[in-house]
Amino acid sequence: MSRPDESLVRIEGPWTHRSVHAGGTRFHIVEAGQGPLVLLLHGFPQFWWSWRNQLVSLPEAGYRAVAVDLRGYGASDKPPRGYDLPTLASDAAGLVRALGETGAIVVGHDWGGLVAWTMSVLDPKTVLRLVPVSAPHPRRLRSALLGARSGQLRAALYALGFQLPFLPERRLTTKEGALVGRLLDRWSGPDWPEEEVSRTYRDAFRIPTVSHCALEYHRWFARSQLRPDGLRYARTMRKETGVPTLQIHGALDGHALPRTAQGSSRYVAAPYRWRLIEDAGHFPHEERPEEFDAELIGWLADPEPDR
Repeated sequence: MSRPDESLVRIEGPWTHRSVHAGGTRFHIVEAGQGPLVLLLHGFPQFWWSWRNQLVSLPEAGYRAVAVDLRGYGASDKPPRGYDLPTLASDAAGLVRALGETGAIVVGHDWGGLVAWTMSVLDPKTVLRLVPVSAPHPRRLRSALLGARSGQLRAALYALGFQLPFLPERRLTTKEGALVGRLLDRWSGPDWPEEEVSRTYRDAFRIPTVSHCALEYHRWFARSQLRPDGLRYARTMRKETGVPTLQIHGALDGHALPRTAQGSSRYVAAPYRWRLIEDAGHFPHEERPEEFDAELIGWLADPEPDR
């Protein structure tokens, strides 16, 4: 069976598709609405479509919502390098400027959340408000993975196999992306994903080179822990973000454990709000979109979010 191509991710809806260049890289974006810019950054193993509900609810609330395929995903460029968090944060900051704005509300899920945390420290002027979803602060994640008693290392054991060459890419794309479907099932709460949703993500991961690029995120994070670039990044991320932050997590998240994420407030020197969405796993914006959108849009409408 032939592999899908990039046209697969150009899904029609009440939004428009176009390409934007930032830092020499071409990104596929999907946008809807007018108003303050909300940049939506997806996670693994997904693409821009994970924000399809918010691409409707945010414009209805008066925002310009822009969801992007991250470097290596979907219909964005898939260069051989640049899958470290500082480069990915530079990508996102460049996108904000390429979209004609000096700053944006940045909402990031999973890897997109780690990128958003990093943006808020490395390029804070581009982040007006920060919303990490299912994404502990990078230093919290690092310490939890190194702590034998946290349970986070056990939850992340799947990624150890990603460090091998070639084989993980094959496992993620064979049998019509069955492993991608199993990861979605394992990390989510009950009754999600539906077969059509799972099929969409499985097919998108079979676009040539997507699986390799997505694995490079995991490989950099693991291999950099004891390398100069990773240690330099970890030191930089000690700096507190001065951006108002709403952290949203699914109560049933068995991938990024809620107790791992909860300590992230120590890295925020600004108004901070923690919200746990019941009956949701690792994908609360898709599993419980009404509850998620109520929390997000309510917080955005608050001119003085509480600490």
